[in-house]
Amino acid sequence: MNRGPALTITGALTGAILLGALASCTGEPAEAPKPKVTLFIGVDASGSFRNSGYYEPALSFLAHYIYGHLNELGGLERPQAMFVAGVGGQNLREPKSFHPIHEFEGKTVAQIEMELRKWFPPTDLVTDFNPFFHEVSRITKERNLVLAPVTVVIVTDGVPDSSVTGVTAGAQELYQKIDLTPLEYLSRNVTLRLAYVSPKVGELWRAHVPRHRVRLWTVDAEVMKGWKAQLQPGIGLEDQSKFWRWLRDNVDFRIRANKG
Repeated sequence: MNRGPALTITGALTGAILLGALASCTGEPAEAPKPKVTLFIGVDASGSFRNSGYYEPALSFLAHYIYGHLNELGGLERPQAMFVAGVGGQNLREPKSFHPIHEFEGKTVAQIEMELRKWFPPTDLVTDFNPFFHEVSRITKERNLVLAPVTVVIVTDGVPDSSVTGVTAGAQELYQKIDLTPLEYLSRNVTLRLAYVSPKVGELWRAHVPRHRVRLWTVDAEVMKGWKAQLQPGIGLEDQSKFWRWLRDNVDFRIRANKG
């Protein structure tokens, strides 16, 4: 008698029973692992951000931020893909190179900071967010990263520049022209985080930048000033629980979907 088919069916049933037993033990069905986030980081290297006094500490912070995520320190999530680029340039609508995750892997915080300072010297004349957002969309689609959550983190004063004569940088109408459309349906979960903005600029982004599905989180410059005080002397980064908790609670804070 050929017992092969019977044994195969029995084995399948046994596996199903075991899976059911595991689910009943936890009270919940087994869940598939969540897709890892795709992380885009923007650096404002314009004169206005440099003159604010926050450009230098912002690059140092970013080096710690990138290192922490790549090494999954303090509960931070390692992104499946990461790209870092400037926001703005010598002219409006100027394209920028996006440096991939491979250029940061295996490097120390000091080495990452050195690379950031080399790539993004504070010599840009304008801040122009729209080309950056369009490139984020293009890269995400071309690399088939649309199924994973997308997080965009920008260190900036948040003030857009103008190409229109008579309209000064930071005017309310310039915020209305910031185009988040490329990000709106890029993924089921798209979060934009702006660090080092003033309370007024943060409010202008929330009130006047058109958006529907993009989740927006701003961190005031005064809050960001405190990141370095969270580092405890004589302790390795792996054990800097106070700092990583501060980072999760203030910069990587989980926000609800925008219902507007």
